[in-house]
Amino acid sequence: MRFQISNTVVGALNILSLLLGLSALASSAYIHFHGGDGASDCQKVLQYPLLIAGVFIVIVSTLGIVGSLCRVNVALYAYLLVTFLLILAMALFTVFALFVTNKKVGQQVTTRAYGEYVVTDFSHWLQHYVVNDRNWDEVKSCLIDAHVCHDLALHGGRNNHNDDLFFKHLSTTQAGCCKPPANCGFTMKNANATYWEAPKTGGSGANNNSDCKTWSNKEDKLCYDCNSCKGGVLANIRNQWRHLTIFNSVVFVLVTAIYVLGCYAVRNNRTDFHNKNHTHP
Repeated sequence: MRFQISNTVVGALNILSLLLGLSALASSAYIHFHGGDGASDCQKVLQYPLLIAGVFIVIVSTLGIVGSLCRVNVALYAYLLVTFLLILAMALFTVFALFVTNKKVGQQVTTRAYGEYVVTDFSHWLQHYVVNDRNWDEVKSCLIDAHVCHDLALHGGRNNHNDDLFFKHLSTTQAGCCKPPANCGFTMKNANATYWEAPKTGGSGANNNSDCKTWSNKEDKLCYDCNSCKGGVLANIRNQWRHLTIFNSVVFVLVTAIYVLGCYAVRNNRTDFHNKNHTHP
């Protein structure tokens, strides 16, 4: 009996997604069993999302494999239902992501070649979800674990004393978390941009900017608790979400194509079942 190509394609794609789901489960298990007390907050926060995503992908992929390759229409119907809901969720997420990232961010610092970021320039949802006290502790832990402020001279390519050009090469997160705000008037004292000296008379914005007092030359503190750091992280999230919406659109088209192929696979299963029942010996 001829094996329809739509069933084969749906089955093959779901085998690949099944391997992806198993990889997510393995990563979650590794963090749980091998991370122990030595695992950072940043690592631990990934454990349950990986577990949930892994279980979901494994279940859906199994339904797709059983329905398409084993010709079980009940499983294929369940697979199509979940796939349809996934398509709907992806469409809603794209609209939501565009809505919460639509504000223009980045306040140009006077006479400077780089931008600094203000938390209030972002949507209220991003402010509430990311920079609240509980979530910010986890974000800060991730920033420290990732060493985003480690040896900025190498990452920024600093080979002269033009600080404006040096800071222009920093990421939004580094610009907000790894140095004091420009209007504090601090003076950089080492080549790695990790030690700053406060002006004796106070900078132009020192009296109005709480970040000037929050800054610390300790490498585990720096400006991680500054509003400018939160603004830089939000700017980075906005940029990532913009890229994610593009990726999401591509995946949306792919999943829709798989859904259509799944519909054809259902028809193929029905046709084969009908032919078997009407075949005479």
